[in-house]
Amino acid sequence: MPAQRLVLASANPDKVAELRLLLNGVVEVMPRPTDLAEVVENEETLEGNARLKAAAVCRATDCAAIADDTGLFVDALGGRPGVRSARFAGDDATYADNLAKLLEELASTPPERRSARFQTVVMVKYPDGRELTATGTVEGHIAESPTGGGGFGYDPVFVPVEGDGRSFAEMGDDKHRFSHRGRALRAIVPMLDITPAESAG
Repeated sequence: MPAQRLVLASANPDKVAELRLLLNGVVEVMPRPTDLAEVVENEETLEGNARLKAAAVCRATDCAAIADDTGLFVDALGGRPGVRSARFAGDDATYADNLAKLLEELASTPPERRSARFQTVVMVKYPDGRELTATGTVEGHIAESPTGGGGFGYDPVFVPVEGDGRSFAEMGDDKHRFSHRGRALRAIVPMLDITPAESAG
């Protein structure tokens, strides 16, 4: 049996599905309370936003909570959309809205200047105040048009350097071998193994 129980802080069903898959057999994951309001992510860093989400769910449940925040950093755009990746085209933007805005802003950028990276910060917050943090990064470039029907967010246009030329949206579960979220979660797992799940209070 998994040694720890963590409450998922994400309200994004696509992220939740990936977190469940990647943590399966490692920890017991519990769903985010359905009556908990969405957390306003107004910090200027991925770590800050991950902390906001993890802390809110930890307080609401009095259980250890796990949250992540992810950004796409595009060199030709000065690092944008970055921490505002989920809201690049506006606070109520859909995946399609954000993707369209990204491709529009890069329309005149040649392939050799479309380098980018995904970065994820994962945070576990415990009721006694302890925090665990891990970061995962994957380098790649932004394709000129979307490919693939899997994944979510910017996956149809992100092609990782370490892959075989497919976008994340074309890779299926192969994505997790390279992905920023997979790397961050694999980095935090050894910390979980040596940290008791119970609060000290």
